[in-house]
Amino acid sequence: MPEIKKVLVANRGEIAIRVFRTCRKMGIETVAIYTHADRKAPHVRYADEAYCITDSPADTSYLKMDRIIDIAKKTGAAIHPGYGFYAENADFARACADSGIIFIGPSPEHIELMGSKTGARKAMIEAGVPVVPGTEDPVKDLNEAKKVADEIGYPIMLKAVHGGGGKGMRLVEKPEDLESAFRTAQSEALNAFGSSEVYIEKFIVQPHHVEIQVIGDKHGNALHLFERECSIQRRHQKVIEEAPSPFINDETRAKMYEVAVRAVKKLGYFSAGTLEFIVGADQNFYFLEMNTRLQVEHPVTELITGVDLVNQMIRVAAGQELMYKQEEIQRRGHAIECRIYAEDPTNNFAPSPGLITVYEEPGGPNVRVDSGAYQGYEVPLYYDPMIAKLCAVGKDREFAIRNMRRALSEYKIAGIKTSIPFHIRVLKNETFLSGNYDTGFIDNKFDMEDLKRRENEDVTVPVIAAAIKQLLSEKIAAERAVTRPDVGESTWKRSGKLYNICNRLA
Repeated sequence: MPEIKKVLVANRGEIAIRVFRTCRKMGIETVAIYTHADRKAPHVRYADEAYCITDSPADTSYLKMDRIIDIAKKTGAAIHPGYGFYAENADFARACADSGIIFIGPSPEHIELMGSKTGARKAMIEAGVPVVPGTEDPVKDLNEAKKVADEIGYPIMLKAVHGGGGKGMRLVEKPEDLESAFRTAQSEALNAFGSSEVYIEKFIVQPHHVEIQVIGDKHGNALHLFERECSIQRRHQKVIEEAPSPFINDETRAKMYEVAVRAVKKLGYFSAGTLEFIVGADQNFYFLEMNTRLQVEHPVTELITGVDLVNQMIRVAAGQELMYKQEEIQRRGHAIECRIYAEDPTNNFAPSPGLITVYEEPGGPNVRVDSGAYQGYEVPLYYDPMIAKLCAVGKDREFAIRNMRRALSEYKIAGIKTSIPFHIRVLKNETFLSGNYDTGFIDNKFDMEDLKRRENEDVTVPVIAAAIKQLLSEKIAAERAVTRPDVGESTWKRSGKLYNICNRLA
């Protein structure tokens, strides 16, 4: 049985640090990789060793397979891919195996199978998992697309066969829109994934995006770690997740667990994975895709189960059995995650790179922050705009929301725009609070204009200016005075009060 003594994370930012933290708890040494643009990034400073993988400051790519493999061989490290970059790249996992490097993830074959949306559908049908009506193979041309759409009925969704992250996806609500959407989806798929192949699925009205966290080992053991609700999405990208789902009932929940574990065992899948489902208003659920990696939103699962998923991934990669039996996995409380992006929510979520001049993370009980930022950090334009994941947990959903509101109010980031104001407004939205929201929430139930008005009406700046003016006038008066009074409120105490007022208003 191989022993893992050192781990290289083929990634950057908060996910690299998150993996390193588990390694440190396990007594495993860590190796970071970085580009010139990330030379001062937190993950570089956190690791035991760090290696630059680019020769030029102009080269910002982490997709350096040969160089990463060479560093792993040189350092004797296993490789954890994090998410993004090489996380679901079968060629990379295969290159690790060919080089005698332990890949902390599933087999290349499983990555390849689930990376093909049509291949995944076929595999799930064979495993008895319900799938959305649609094509099992790529659509050859527009004529075939028209025929399929007429058979299953509108609305339909066009999806890139080799896609992900919302690219190559188009909703078609009526026949006259099909041709344009088909051409656009093909073009986008080709540009993003190198293949123009698309397939068709029936679009579920008022859909909820619910996913089941699973993990298996190389000894045939498999278990689920409950579900996550991921329906707060923007451009098919998740922005808020929670566990458990406030929408599905216990009967649906039990069925989803059963089919997810059955699929893992049928496939012989090992390592962490996530089966994503679309759930209709009638509680019927259908398989969407399987992510063969650690999910961005995995912390909410860890918070309600107490299971360290990275720890289990490392154990499985080393050939060990899972530490838990299904009956030992207990769900405790409710957890919510807000993805903090360097984006301006009042300007169509435009990217907001730049220097972070103020950075204060929230703390206290029931709060977790996975971050790749700090005060003085320059957020680069070249990578994903997510700079942190803020999680809050409570004994139930109401308490989790309360804890998240408190944490968001304490999170201070200046110098760049962030999505924090957006999250604050979502957590006060009546539809969100009801728990019965779907993937159309942002478009249909969230008042973006209200967010813009509140941003424009923000009183923080004038209050801070008034506070500074008051302090300066008091300082001048004090310097002119011959003596200071022995009683009354000190300047220090007044300054503290003004600071607290500013913080409450911010």
